[in-house]
Amino acid sequence: MPDQEPDHLSALIQALQDDRRWLLRHLDEGHWSAFRLDLAALERELGQLLEFCEARTESG
Repeated sequence: MPDQEPDHLSALIQALQDDRRWLLRHLDEGHWSAFRLDLAALERELGQLLEFCEARTESG
């Protein structure tokens, strides 16, 4: 099973990237205007976290 772990992790990161893009698209369309600033900050932090995770998984 350990051989499958990187595949599962990559799939999880990709799913979270997809969710992040969905959130960003909806923010850009004007959804949730009352929470826009907080959600935009969350989206940026999630993007940074996912970039870090991707770099860690690629480097082993």
